[in-house]
Amino acid sequence: MQDILGLIDRLTRPRLLIRAARLGAADYDRDRHLPRLLGYGQVPRAADALMRLLQDEAVVNSQRKSGDASYSLTRHLDLLIAMMGEARILRASQESRARQAGKPA
Repeated sequence: MQDILGLIDRLTRPRLLIRAARLGAADYDRDRHLPRLLGYGQVPRAADALMRLLQDEAVVNSQRKSGDASYSLTRHLDLLIAMMGEARILRASQESRARQAGKPA
């Protein structure tokens, strides 16, 4: 799981996109947002959701960089918001497990 969080930490995107996503992440609700982004059905665990979001965001980011007419800024922001929200959930889960085991996070 640490590798997934490392991937998130190393992403480089335009500052304005990141700033907007950070604002949106404050209101992130995985039960409401994930089904819309990943498809309806059972909501996956945070690590699995994060991997799928990373893959989808990479495609959208490629469209942005290439000037593809099908690029959707709204979808890109939604994906970044969900990625930040899921990363926050995953980090909190890891810290909770570390505390329960008596280890520093």
